[in-house]
Amino acid sequence: MSHHQGGDAEYMADECEMEDVEDEMDDESINRERGGVESDVDEYDYSSGKPVDTTAAQARRGQDIQGIPWESLSITRERYRQTRLEQYKNYENIPGSGDKSGKDCKNTKKGCSFYDFRKNSRSVKSTILHFQLRNLVWATSKHDVYLMSQFSIMHWSSLTCKISEVLNVSGHVAPSEKHPESLVEGFTHTQVSTLAVKEKLLVAGGFQGELICKHVDRPGVSFCTRTTYDDNAITNAIEIYACPSGAVHFTASNNDCGVRDFDMEKFQLSKHFRFPWPVNHSSLSPNGKLLLIVGDNPEGMLVDSRNGKTIDSLSGHFDYSFASSWHPDGVTFATGNQDKTCRIWDLRNLSKSVAVLKSNLGAIRSIRYTSDGQFMAVAEPADFVHVYDVKSGYEKEQEIDFFGEISGLSFSPDTESLFIGVWDRTYGSLLEYGRCRQYSYLDSLI
Repeated sequence: MSHHQGGDAEYMADECEMEDVEDEMDDESINRERGGVESDVDEYDYSSGKPVDTTAAQARRGQDIQGIPWESLSITRERYRQTRLEQYKNYENIPGSGDKSGKDCKNTKKGCSFYDFRKNSRSVKSTILHFQLRNLVWATSKHDVYLMSQFSIMHWSSLTCKISEVLNVSGHVAPSEKHPESLVEGFTHTQVSTLAVKEKLLVAGGFQGELICKHVDRPGVSFCTRTTYDDNAITNAIEIYACPSGAVHFTASNNDCGVRDFDMEKFQLSKHFRFPWPVNHSSLSPNGKLLLIVGDNPEGMLVDSRNGKTIDSLSGHFDYSFASSWHPDGVTFATGNQDKTCRIWDLRNLSKSVAVLKSNLGAIRSIRYTSDGQFMAVAEPADFVHVYDVKSGYEKEQEIDFFGEISGLSFSPDTESLFIGVWDRTYGSLLEYGRCRQYSYLDSLI
């Protein structure tokens, strides 16, 4: 991520100021530079009282999955969608990158249904702090989700439909456990830029290089540390993984050009690799031998996870990358870029990507594979999540279409659920989808 915090803030401020311009939907002057549906629809002030969730049954009867009452608005959903597609401005660090990337893109068969809509929970308010970082939603089971909501890390149970606060970082947060390398004084008013939850461990990364580690099955904070005291310190991404020995580690990718590996059995830094440019995301291969590095350079890297030495480079993207993910087979992997593409790579031939998948609106900000490797989901900054059938060679696609900024997406470990965080002033929510199954053997019992 480029270190222009003033510029980023100005970019976000410009977006908010656009809300004041859009006084009337009737004149259809929808001229936001970027951002969600929040101002465009919220202008109508039709919402009152407690937000109403949308169920699968209601959606089957024709109700909008987000509860937007299009019938009472002066614009149809179809026309508003077209306006968004025409006027949304993708953020680029390298001007024109989105235009350059389109020629090699795969034509996919859309209209597939791999995951069915289950519920939209508007009582769950997912939020974003930095517009380029969208990894703030994590599912630990088909019913349990962790997400950021303002200064709170929340847990949502889709089974009980209850939300609870796990950690509040608005005030002072300090470790309750004693470890030699832990920052005893902790942090105050942490701005969480990224999040990861896995193996009963929650790790939150902050704008000033803060790392806060909490085990979700016990009270208190286990470990606090700061990656660097440099000004260019923002934590861009975190990945939690288990070593073959069973020890839990996590890697932190930072804007100071570093990737750090922490051992959560010993609660200490175990590796620190430096690269030529800020690292926006990193992913460890399933066998633990390779580390995929993407950041503020159109090229990516594959490095040796033991020593950080470069094994190969990845050429094909035209802008900076913010997402990466390995297929469970350990042979193929994906990278997501601000040039509006997701590229699929094969270790056996890295001279070029084997597939290029194009977005509708903007950058690819997040990528997730199901644990069985059958599906891959990619998130744009807003409005669209694409789910691809991997076994078809990424040729079959389900396009999930809604309105609002995307704070993150996550498959459940058992692949049965897909959760999407939507950040929006009025329609902020958590979308839940369930995997489609063909239980034909049950028909014989009827």
